[in-house]
Amino acid sequence: MENYKNLGGDSNVAAYEIGSDSVKVQFRDGSIYTYTYESAGQSNIEQMKSLATAGQGLNSFINRVVRKGYASKSG
Repeated sequence: MENYKNLGGDSNVAAYEIGSDSVKVQFRDGSIYTYTYESAGQSNIEQMKSLATAGQGLNSFINRVVRKGYASKSG
């Protein structure tokens, strides 16, 4: 996983991993959520990929848009 830059300074996102049709997000509490095209929609996943690599806005986007649209959770 790649460390999330957290340019805004207040994100709960710690790290992420981008797949061809998915994004795994690790939060500061250690939990890892996997979001897929099927679970959250292709356009949302593509937006999450952009936000993850930019290092800003991912946590907010998840809270506002995707919410419980994850395929799996661990940790």
